[in-house]
Amino acid sequence: MEIPKPARLDALTGLRCFAAVNIVLFHFSNPQWFGWLAPVVDAGYVSVSYFILLSGFVLAYNYSGRARAGQLDKVRFWKARFTRIYPIYLLSLLLAWNQLPREYGSHTHAMYWAGIALSPLLLQGWIPAIATFLNTPAWTMSAEAFYYFIFPWLARWKRPERVMPHIAKMAGIWILGMVPGALYMWFNPDGIPHPSRWSYGPWLWALKYTPYSHVASFIFGVMLAELDEVMVRNSRLRFWLALSGFAGIYGLLTLGPLVPYAIIHDGLLMPLFACIVLGLAGKNPLSMVLGWRPLVFIGESSYCLYLLHFNLWNLLHGSHILEKLGLMRFDPWLSYVLLIGMALFALHFIEKPAQKQLRKWMAPAR
Repeated sequence: MEIPKPARLDALTGLRCFAAVNIVLFHFSNPQWFGWLAPVVDAGYVSVSYFILLSGFVLAYNYSGRARAGQLDKVRFWKARFTRIYPIYLLSLLLAWNQLPREYGSHTHAMYWAGIALSPLLLQGWIPAIATFLNTPAWTMSAEAFYYFIFPWLARWKRPERVMPHIAKMAGIWILGMVPGALYMWFNPDGIPHPSRWSYGPWLWALKYTPYSHVASFIFGVMLAELDEVMVRNSRLRFWLALSGFAGIYGLLTLGPLVPYAIIHDGLLMPLFACIVLGLAGKNPLSMVLGWRPLVFIGESSYCLYLLHFNLWNLLHGSHILEKLGLMRFDPWLSYVLLIGMALFALHFIEKPAQKQLRKWMAPAR
């Protein structure tokens, strides 16, 4: 008997809209423009941590039932993930052609050619020095590719029979996820007195951009989906979990440098992200608001927006097109709107057609 496809979780897609836009604002705005939301924009990097955890949750939500029933074909799963991520990833590299001279000047010859060779293979993220080669946000794709590879084995974990032992296991993964940041704080290998979003150091880059330092977030997300299975979908608890998750994250971010950058960058927020995901996966007023169709529509393009925004911004402003059209007085707000529009275009006219064609090519011959 084939396992039925789970219901859509529109509220989580709607929240992806805000998370992706926040990353754009983090890279290309002054956080102080946003008043009481300034701490959220200034810490936009936490949206990436949320995306990694959410990726584990969504995959497990959709595939764990089939995996436990022995119905998940690993090769077919990997092909499906490849066709989903690679067309836009390849486009992001092609859009970065004008960054090649800059990359050549900022790396040794060996690292430059390693970046050229490894980036199309989704492997550049394993080497901190070239993790952001050609497209700064693309380091996450090295991580995601690895997580997709190991997921079929993670998905076969048994559904928890009791809640509290499962939560205890998740707490253990959370603690393990904070170990890399805690070790960085303890040994301070880069000698940076107070690391922040503006700091640079080879060990800090390894902490921020390599797959091994974020794998706990992905596994935590997979385990979270198993917890979601044993919770009532319309439980009032879900509403309060989501509310407390949003409030907790905002409260921590308002503390600014009082919360060490090395641990808030990924591990620390896992339980609060979990509260939000569990809450929005239910049926309650918050999930209804974030499941509003326009938010979901933009949220569906969040992958395109995330992966393309850096190079599209550089091309848009490098061409001086807004100046030539006399529209600079509307910038950067016009640029944000254009980026969202281009992400929607890429989703519907590049990603989906390319995915369909790739799946047709990769389908087994009959």
